[in-house]
Amino acid sequence: MLFSILRVDIDFTATKMFPESLLEQLLLFVVAFIANGFSAFAGGGAGLLQLPALIFLGLPFAIAVATHKAATVALGVGATLRHLRERSLERRFVVFILVTGIPGVVLGAHIILQVPDRWAELALGLLTLSLGLYSMLKRELGQQHTPQNRDGFGLWIGGGVLFIIGILNGSLTSGTGLFVTLWLVRWFGLDYKRAVAYTLVLVGMFWNGSGALTLGILGQIEWNWLPALLLGSLLGGYVGAHLAIVKGNRAIKRLFEVVTILVGIKLLIG
Repeated sequence: MLFSILRVDIDFTATKMFPESLLEQLLLFVVAFIANGFSAFAGGGAGLLQLPALIFLGLPFAIAVATHKAATVALGVGATLRHLRERSLERRFVVFILVTGIPGVVLGAHIILQVPDRWAELALGLLTLSLGLYSMLKRELGQQHTPQNRDGFGLWIGGGVLFIIGILNGSLTSGTGLFVTLWLVRWFGLDYKRAVAYTLVLVGMFWNGSGALTLGILGQIEWNWLPALLLGSLLGGYVGAHLAIVKGNRAIKRLFEVVTILVGIKLLIG
């Protein structure tokens, strides 16, 4: 008799917990899909929605950062599957962005585990906000593909800035992909469509992958939450990349400006 009561109690607890777990996974999937869909369209900013959601659901900041980084790798995979069909990426330029950015990402991932980040977030918020305003004032920015600064001193400056952005990418969580997008447009002369493709494939997959690996070794990742986040990021990345290709430079520019301003405000508010 006692065994029967105990069995009923166990079964009731299990049936009660299952819908809550399923609802949590569904919520994670929806958040990841929306956040990474917008990011794939605008060229960055997935952390605007995804990271606060992870913290709101109960993860400590450091674990949320590592989990967010790991999940956004799927954004790069989804975007890559779509952009490779367009064949718009130049192999030598791909290698250049990886070589200059990844060391900065690894360095930044070490920094985030050792220093407070509020002052850095405030500075990054002001800078991100200025990116959106700058793009709004430059109406024709990124509408034409006019490659420049691909050799000599221009290449060194471009690589140095990418290294610095890599440090920000490894140590902070929101908006650094947007920095890469605008830098590729402003300094290297890419149009928004090509710049977003490079950002999503290289930053989304390789920069974030390096950051996630470093944070996973030095810190902790919430592995139970990753399946839903990875699936949402993968599908969101593919859909967002498809919309960016179909809609073109003007639409990407407008959404880029909206996302940069929102990310900047979010970083300033905290």
